[in-house]
Amino acid sequence: MSIIINILLFIIILGSIVLVHEFGHFIFAKFCGVYVYEFALGMGPKLFSKKGKETEYTIRAIPIGGFCQMAGEDLDSDKEKKIPKERQLQSKSAFQRFLIMFFGPANNFIFAILILFFIALIWGGTSMDPKVAGVDKGYPAIEAGIEKGDTIVKIDNHKISTNDDLTLYLAVANPNTKTKIQVKKDNGDIKTYKIKPKKVKVSKDYTYKYGLTIEQKRTHGFINSIKYTFRKTGSIFKQMAVTVGYLFTGGIKITQLSGPVGIYNVVGASSKTGIANILYLVAFLSINVGFINLIPLPAFDGGHILFIIIEKIKGSPVKPETENMIHTIGLFLLMLLMVYITFNDILKLF
Repeated sequence: MSIIINILLFIIILGSIVLVHEFGHFIFAKFCGVYVYEFALGMGPKLFSKKGKETEYTIRAIPIGGFCQMAGEDLDSDKEKKIPKERQLQSKSAFQRFLIMFFGPANNFIFAILILFFIALIWGGTSMDPKVAGVDKGYPAIEAGIEKGDTIVKIDNHKISTNDDLTLYLAVANPNTKTKIQVKKDNGDIKTYKIKPKKVKVSKDYTYKYGLTIEQKRTHGFINSIKYTFRKTGSIFKQMAVTVGYLFTGGIKITQLSGPVGIYNVVGASSKTGIANILYLVAFLSINVGFINLIPLPAFDGGHILFIIIEKIKGSPVKPETENMIHTIGLFLLMLLMVYITFNDILKLF
C-alpha cells in the first residue's frame, strides 16, 4: 500500500512542478499571440486529450516532464498546418520571446515561495542561523574544541550565513583532509579549528561525520514567515549555484546527482515525516527545476534566452533552422544524461 501511495505522491509532486513550469510558458505565449499546438503533462503516448479552440491539452503515459509546443519550434509542422508567420514564436520581439522563456522558471520560483510561506505560516519556519546546538561525544568537533552556542562563520574560507551553507560546504569538503572551520564564540572571540571528519557506517553505506548538531528553533507569525520564506529561498538558490559550480569544476561528480528514481526515494522518505516535509520537498524541487532551466545550455530555457541575447548583440536573429537543430542536439544529450543518472540511481538501490 505504501508503494502505491509513494508512486502517487511522486506523480503528483513532479506533475505539479511541471504543470506550473509549462503554464508559465503557455500563458505568456498566449498573451503574446503565439500559436500553441499542445500543452502536455508527461511524455510518451497520449492517455487523455482535449482539443480547445487552438490548443490540444493532453496527459501522456510517462509521468515525467511535459511540454508546451509552440509554432516556430517545428518548422515542418508550421508549414503543414499553415500557421501564419505572425503567430510563430520567432516572429515575436526579443522581449516577448524572453518573457515566454523566462516565465517557465519564474513560475517555479513563485510556486516555491508561496509553498515556503504557507509552511512557515501554518507549521512555523525554522531559524537559519548556523549556530551549534550540540556536539556529539566521540566525534572530531568536540575533540577540537567546538562548543554548544558557537556560531559557524567560515568553512575553508567560504562565508557561512545560514545552516544550509554549513551543510553544503561540509558536504563538498574533502573528507580525507582537515576542514578549516571558523567559529564565533558567545563572547565574540573568533577561533579557527582544523577538523577531519570521522568515517562511520550507516546502514550499508559509509559516511563522514563531524559530530555537530545545528540549532533549528521554530519561528511563528506573519512577519517571521515572510523573513523565513525569502531567506530560505535565497539559501536554496545559493545551494544550487554552488552545486552547479562544483559540477563544472569537478568538485561534485555526475554520479552524485539524482534523477527520477532518486527523487522517488526522497519522496518515499519525506512521506513518512509529515505534510510539511512533503511540501518543502515540492518547493525545493521547484526551485531546482527553475534554476537548472535558466542555465544557458541548449534545450534549456536559458539556452533559448542565450540565443535572444546573441540576437541583440549581433543585430540579427540566428536562423530558426540552426537554433532548432542546436536545441534538438542539446535535448538528445540531455536525455542521454538522464538515462545515465537514472542507471546510477538504480545501482544505488542494490
